[in-house]
Amino acid sequence: MESTTKDLTNEAKDLGRHVKEVAAETAEDWAERTKAAGVAAMNSAKAAYHAAQVRTAAGAKATDKAIRANPYAALGIAFGAGVLIGLLIKRK
Repeated sequence: MESTTKDLTNEAKDLGRHVKEVAAETAEDWAERTKAAGVAAMNSAKAAYHAAQVRTAAGAKATDKAIRANPYAALGIAFGAGVLIGLLIKRK
């Protein structure tokens, strides 16, 4: 009986060690996957930021070009928009 208890105890210890090893391997695998996903997300965010910068710069250049080509029309539109916004604010 004592021998069987020792065998069961040893088997339980071995099983515990095995579970611990598998858990450590799984944790390492998850850490690697998480790190890879983080790097991919960061690269995607950087690309989106760069694309937004390019579009914003292009929009600003186009706006500047349009204002320089038609300064009085731009002034009239800005004045009209200001009057409209002023009326809407005053109305509340």
